[in-house]
Order: sequence, then structure tokens, then C-alpha cells
Amino acid sequence: MPLGSPDEQAQLNADARWDDFNPALYVEKNYSRVLSVDETIMSLVRTHFGDHFRELPGQSVHGIDVGAGANLYPALSMLPWCDRITLLDRSKANLEYLRQQIAGHDDGWESFWRKLCLDGAYAAMPGGPWARLTEVARVEQGDILQPGDRRGRWRTGTMFFVAESFSTSIDEFHRAVKNFLEMLTPGAPFAAAFMEHSHGYWVGDTWFPACNVSQADISASIKRTTTSVRTYRIGEPGEVRPGYTSIILACGFR
Repeated sequence: MPLGSPDEQAQLNADARWDDFNPALYVEKNYSRVLSVDETIMSLVRTHFGDHFRELPGQSVHGIDVGAGANLYPALSMLPWCDRITLLDRSKANLEYLRQQIAGHDDGWESFWRKLCLDGAYAAMPGGPWARLTEVARVEQGDILQPGDRRGRWRTGTMFFVAESFSTSIDEFHRAVKNFLEMLTPGAPFAAAFMEHSHGYWVGDTWFPACNVSQADISASIKRTTTSVRTYRIGEPGEVRPGYTSIILACGFR
């Protein structure tokens, strides 16, 4: 039985209590300050995107953050390069949180933006990110397992702690990774983060399932759709929360 979980056995994405997800508690626990793992992730992702888009100035770029949830820094990492960003999530509570943050962000996200500003493309944004985020970001309800007509629409994308963090099913994990990558246009840069060997997690009094995947599983899943990817191991076991071994970051191109 997964560490700390209730007595349930296999749990699919459709079974999880997404509308009971509490984004305020999640942010307080995970993003009240910039952890070293997040700082490392942001450094790698801003370099990955910056190196690509600086070679292609003036392009119209539509980005997507899949399973945006209660985490703004993936969208912020795309902000200098995008004229539109879709924030896709299934949970009604998360969608409302995202709308609130676009309208008037919590002060805690300023520290994440300052880390991104170590790259001049972010620091040079007039007036900081918030007016720009309000201008370009659009919140959309959707399920990564049911992509519908969303294939091949975005020129960059992020998916952080999603594919392995909504189900115990390895099939649903692979489908989520595949669907995310197929939302992107050929050659689009992407960044995706995963909890390796996650046992699931609590948000307040509500348990959410996870799929126990290794770095090799993650790499193999991505390479089913694209071979242009590099993975990184970040942090120590349990550094963010109990019940996982490492954070795996994948940066690549569709």
C-alpha cells in the first residue's frame, strides 16, 4: 500500500476528488518560498527556452501549461517568449485560483519571478510580469487524457508534476505524456517535471493518487513521441514532501 495513503487500491484520474483540491493549502505547503529544487528547475527551463527563442526573434508563439494547478512559475518561465499562454486544468478550484492570480497575484510569486530575472529576457520585461500575464494568459478547463481538438496547436509547452500525479495507472501516465507532446507543433521546445517513485500526496485532508515511475520510465515514455529530450535528476529523496525519490526534469523538442 502506498506510503501514507488510505486503504484504496488502484485509483484512476476519474476517481480522484479534483474539485476538492485546495490550491491555497497546496501553495502554502509547496510554494510559500523558493525551494532549491524549484530554483534549479527554473534555471534549466529558462536556459532551455531562452537558447531556443533568441534564435527566432519576432515569432508569434502560443504556449500551454498543462495541469497548471496552483503553480505559476511554469507560465512565468514562458512569458518573455509568448504572446498567448493557455493555462489548462481540470479542477474547478484550480481554475478559479488561476483566474484570481491573473487578476491580482499573491506576493509570494514575486520571489519566483526574481529568480527567473537572472536571465536578461525576464529582467527586461517592462513593469515586471504581471500586466503581461494578465494580457496573454487564458484559463481553460480540460483533461489531458481527453485532448479533443487540442493536438498540434502550441509552439511551446510545460507540464509540471501532472502525468504521474493524478492516477496510479501506468497506462494513464503514458497517455498523458503522449497527449501533452502531441499538443505541440513539431520542433516546439517543452519542459516537463515529474516526481520519481511517488506514492501519492495529501492536500489538507484529501488524498491524491500518483503513479510509481522511474527516471527510465519517464524517458521511455517521452521517447515514444520524441527522441529530442534531456532529463535531469534534481534534489534529494523527500526534499519537498515524503514519499518520492527525486524530481525528474525533461527538457526537449517535440
